[in-house]
Amino acid sequence: MSWLVRTSLKGISQVILIENAVSGFIILAAITIASYSLGIITLLSSIVGTLIGKLGGAEEQSVNQGLYGYNSVLTGMALSLFLSSDDRWLIAIAGAAVAALFTAAMVHFMRQSGIPVLTFPFIVLTWFLLLTTYRLVTFKISPELTPQSLSNWTLNIKGETNWLDGAVNGIGQIFFLDNTLSGVLLFVAVFWAGWRLGVYAIIGNLAALLTSYGLGGEHSLIFMGLYGYNAILTILAVSIVFNGDSKHVLITGIIAACLTVPITASVVTWLLPYGLPALTMPFVLCTWIFLGARKVLPSI
Repeated sequence: MSWLVRTSLKGISQVILIENAVSGFIILAAITIASYSLGIITLLSSIVGTLIGKLGGAEEQSVNQGLYGYNSVLTGMALSLFLSSDDRWLIAIAGAAVAALFTAAMVHFMRQSGIPVLTFPFIVLTWFLLLTTYRLVTFKISPELTPQSLSNWTLNIKGETNWLDGAVNGIGQIFFLDNTLSGVLLFVAVFWAGWRLGVYAIIGNLAALLTSYGLGGEHSLIFMGLYGYNAILTILAVSIVFNGDSKHVLITGIIAACLTVPITASVVTWLLPYGLPALTMPFVLCTWIFLGARKVLPSI
């Protein structure tokens, strides 16, 4: 039982590329403070993913590191938030189970490339399940996800500039949270795992804030953290977790974090006609670009 709890907490922490049960507990507390029901879904989803990895006979080290939990966590959270039917909790847990299977499949397909799976299974699975709402009655999409026509789209960059909110909300949006206390706790969780992780997370968020503001992004999105969360994940991945033998990890990480801003703007626009959220696709695309480039350009 203790193994399952500890590994499931690591699965939660692996969402931000950290293998630390205490950090996972702090993250779970941050989520639960914002939403009690979301906290329950988060823990159950991680347990489901972990059990599928264990019972399915996956490599023991990967299971113990929580690598079969994090895609399940994000999938369960997303489906519970973006679906509106009464049985969305059951769908969320079922989605968490499928996410673990999808993760295992992607690990197999990408093993030869040496490129990590990241959150790709969560993204694709969540998009697919949200799109089924237009064809299957059982699935009902949230009214907040409304398709919009690009021909009628107008950019509105007006709005308040609250840099303090922007500094905290970016990390919260990784877990779909818009809560200042939760954001602070999430930074505590990152710093607990390592001071360099915490410093890089702050730098990545700041890079995204300045880049999106300088490029004329919508203020409401900037200071809600919707440009920051992908940048935080990207700089942690590129500069620390998968840094290889690069000598310029900080510079490379900052460039990667800045690049997530136009990629986020592009992905969000691409998805407007479908009413789908960008999720962590900008993080995955940008990280894959830099990690793939390092296979050929090892000095970056």
